[in-house]
Parts: sequence; C-alpha cells; structure tokens
Amino acid sequence: MRQIYENYTEEDQQVWQILFDRQIVNLPEAATAEFLTGMEKINFGREAIPNFDRTNEILGGLTGWNLQAVPGIVDDRLFFELLADKKFPATTWLRKMSQLDYLEEPDMFHDVFAHVPLLTNQLYVDFLQALSNIALKHIDDSWAIHLLSRIYWYTIEFGLIRENDQLRIYGAGILSSNGETKFSLSNEPEHLEYDVKDVFNSGYRKDTFQTRYFIIDSYEQLYGSIKIIEEILEQKLWEDMSDKLV
Repeated sequence: MRQIYENYTEEDQQVWQILFDRQIVNLPEAATAEFLTGMEKINFGREAIPNFDRTNEILGGLTGWNLQAVPGIVDDRLFFELLADKKFPATTWLRKMSQLDYLEEPDMFHDVFAHVPLLTNQLYVDFLQALSNIALKHIDDSWAIHLLSRIYWYTIEFGLIRENDQLRIYGAGILSSNGETKFSLSNEPEHLEYDVKDVFNSGYRKDTFQTRYFIIDSYEQLYGSIKIIEEILEQKLWEDMSDKLV
C-alpha cells in the first residue's frame, strides 16, 4: 500500500490546516524540544498534508527510518515486524470536518503529525526498534505482548519527559490531542517516575484521558530501560507481580 497524494480533497487539506493550527500553538511550551526540532527537520507545516515520499527521503537520511502506509490498525505481528525493520506504520486517511474532536481509531494526523517528528531522534527510534525486537521474540505469548503494550502506551503514546526542570510531552497520543496536552501537564493526573515494573503494573484505557503519566529524565534513560524490560520478560518475573497487575 502507498499514499496516493492526489486523492486528498480540499476538505482533507483544510482539516489538516485546522488541526495543525489548533495544536501547534500549544507545543512550544508543552512539547519536548526534540519534537519541535524534529518538526523543523522534516519540514512539516500547515500548508499541506505531508507527502510520505518526501518525508521518507528526509527520515532515511537522518535515522534510516521510513513511513509505511497501512489501511488502519494492523495486527501485533505485522506492527512489530514493521517497527523492527525501521518502518513506522501510518494511515493515509484523515478525519472529516465533523470528526475534529474525537476519533475511535487513529488517523493520519495522529500517526504523522504526532509520531514522525521524534523519528528523527536516534535514541527514540533505537528504543522503538529494540522494543519491537523483544515483542517478536514473545509474539506467541499474549500476556507478554499485553505487558509490552503497556510500555508502548505509557512511553511512545503517553510519555512525559523532564527538561530543564519542566515537564514536557513526547507521547504522540498527547501531542495530537489539544485537550490532553493541557490536561497531562496539569495538577489533575498522577505524575510518576518511569519505572518498568510500575508500568507493567499499570493498566490503561483508550476512551478517556489517562489518570497517570510516567516521566523519563532523558531518552538515554528510555533506551536504557530495554535491558530491564527484556530481563523481566525472559525470566517471566511478572509472575511475582501477578497479584498487583491491573
């Protein structure tokens, strides 16, 4: 599958502009510096929906990654196989004007606007690839995949980072949401230090804002946690925590 750019309608381009304009004003004081730098590197702007071919040329030269067009949510095996091969699965469809505030399934604004800028960060993509390689080793163990989904959820999708003594966002699920961008940095949710065992013990919901967010101190710390993740899964240490899992 590939992105057929000429199929985008005038409404599609307008939706991209509205979503871009609405969210970009929040990010200088909310997003991780690496996201803002990444936006500049890949030349994302309000003027037009990103062209995957052009984006891939830039990404390939920076970290060796590419966007892989997919029709929607893919199964676990294909998802992790793509990531392990340095290909980020991204939908090519964009929500309609009537769906600006809520979607049940991620569209291209989430997949591309919110995820792609950080694919320019080498430690971030190294973490993503390593996590996927671990998942493929355990792909037939549904509980191990469930636990790894919690790591992905609380880092890649809803992670926070501490920069210059300030909380900043690197999770794409937050970066694509106007409301959750503000909520995640407020005093309402629980803010916890990133700890692999704590994340393994934390369930999540997809139909509302998160009640807790985990904070890393650096992308080095995030990548360094791969060894702990692997050790717990290889030794099945989660069995010792089974009474705590939610």
